[in-house]
Amino acid sequence: MFFYRATFLAFAAFSTLVDCSPIQSRASYAVKDKHHVPRKWTRVGEAPPHGIVKLEIALKQSRFEDLERHLYEVSDPDHHRYGDHLSPDEVDDLVKPSDETLDLVHEWLLENGIGTDRLTYSTAKDWIKISLPIAHVDRLLDTKYSVYKHEDGTHIVRAPTWSLPTHLHKHIDTIQPTNSFFRAAPRKSNVMPVEDIGKDVSEAQRVNAVNPPADITVAQACNVSAVTPLCLRTLYGTINYSPKVPGKNKVGLTNYLNEANNRSDVFLFLQQFRPEAAQAAFDFRVEVINNGDNQQTPDNATQLEEGKDLEGNLDAETILGIDYPTPLIAYNTGGSPPFKPDDNTPTDTNEPYLTWVQYVLAQRDLPQVISTSYGDDEQTVPESYARTVCNQFAKLGVRGISLLFASGDNGVGPDGSCFTNDGKNTSTFLPSFPDGCPFVTSVGATKNFNPEVVAFDPRNGFVSGGGFSNYFQRPTYQDAAVAPYVASLGNQFAGLYNKQGRGYPDIAAQGQLFQTVWNGTIRRLDGTSASTPAASAVLALVNDALLAAGRKPLGFLNPWLYKRGYQAFTDILSGSATGCGTSGFPAVKGWDAVTGFGTPYFLK
Repeated sequence: MFFYRATFLAFAAFSTLVDCSPIQSRASYAVKDKHHVPRKWTRVGEAPPHGIVKLEIALKQSRFEDLERHLYEVSDPDHHRYGDHLSPDEVDDLVKPSDETLDLVHEWLLENGIGTDRLTYSTAKDWIKISLPIAHVDRLLDTKYSVYKHEDGTHIVRAPTWSLPTHLHKHIDTIQPTNSFFRAAPRKSNVMPVEDIGKDVSEAQRVNAVNPPADITVAQACNVSAVTPLCLRTLYGTINYSPKVPGKNKVGLTNYLNEANNRSDVFLFLQQFRPEAAQAAFDFRVEVINNGDNQQTPDNATQLEEGKDLEGNLDAETILGIDYPTPLIAYNTGGSPPFKPDDNTPTDTNEPYLTWVQYVLAQRDLPQVISTSYGDDEQTVPESYARTVCNQFAKLGVRGISLLFASGDNGVGPDGSCFTNDGKNTSTFLPSFPDGCPFVTSVGATKNFNPEVVAFDPRNGFVSGGGFSNYFQRPTYQDAAVAPYVASLGNQFAGLYNKQGRGYPDIAAQGQLFQTVWNGTIRRLDGTSASTPAASAVLALVNDALLAAGRKPLGFLNPWLYKRGYQAFTDILSGSATGCGTSGFPAVKGWDAVTGFGTPYFLK
């Protein structure tokens, strides 16, 4: 307390000097970052000055290069440190900002009337959070926030260009929410209208689900029009595996956008398709982050119209249907309500991945595999934001956590929308974020069974997504597999994608016509939102086997996958990531930019 009184008196005594300080002078500011407003967004007016923005300030991490080196060493199956994952404290020590960075940022904030008592920090102090009125943030960042409306009618407050004092440019990586228009959209496509529970499930499937024969075949277990846990367990070789260390081994999923996992629906699903697991519907843990949704009461008419919890139910039902009795943890991340221009004291929405990843990084005990079925076009976010969030994912990877993300449902991009966001409207494929981040594993989708092919559904336009990042260069672990694929394309699609970019997806799994119980009835869903929890569930069982044998979990998958692990995946040879008015990237022998290395087979 004494420090703040002394500081205040000093500032009062030398107010003239403060007014002329380089921090306060607008002349000392320069643009730190700018990003074009995506075409689906339109500016509709000025932001109300008294509205509240929850700023998150990313400070320069002091030794991220060392952390990245650790990540690759502990994830390389040929390195002597393979599996020697770091502790949370060791990670924090590598990424904590320098004293100089903290001092300069604190000084700048204090000069702008923001004392350290108003700040909250990440465990490594590489992130600072503060809630401020928009008018204050406008001055702090020498910017002007405006209200933007999406074509779906929702609103956010953003500032496409923002500035910092020049001496802070090398100390602050990004500040959000400013110019990121990222929307964590679920990767699912609804195929059929809601139908009575069990209508499309044959009597044989119901009997098999209760007491499947030990030698059940894929032909007996699977139906191309209705994918069930029994089918997935048979197809991917887990049907006769019983988890050995549930509790020591765990699996997680994420929910955003007011999605939750309705326990009653999950119970009905498991009761029908994995009866011995039915009680798990009421036992799995939910961690609510930043006022996330966990509604368990029946949906109202508006929520039913919006399909609330379709995504959440699909994820939980798929994972529990495969992994039982492995414990499931659901992370329900919220934020502020969607911005409404007529609110008297509006609060802007947070960046969802930042909120979630900062929460889980602060936890010491985490599931070894976490499935995320949400993403958006890469160009909706500025590169600085994409890189900062990607680096957060690296911090989880080095701790031994496998992060799986859905690759998208529009192939290389939806027809009619394939243009750059730089004001030039140049034709381009549309890579997905965060799939382009080299520290996550991206999951595409397949359909059919003998053989599996690239998932596509002409009834709703669903096509498994794939492509190459424009922000992230190809990591070295991809060189041997991805460079020949790019070379094989020749000049096809020249200028539409980044030939040197990080290619995705890395793997695939079934992702079409999943039986999903929602609102007490069955709905069939397409999407990489289905393939991602399916792949996550299979890999979680691999971790169970490893831990039971006294070995370490898989952790960050990709170095292992591209060097050796691909041998445990079934190659997909037919189909392509159509889109943007083209045939898109084709599936071929080996790695490809629509199914990666293919689908997992547990017994390999």
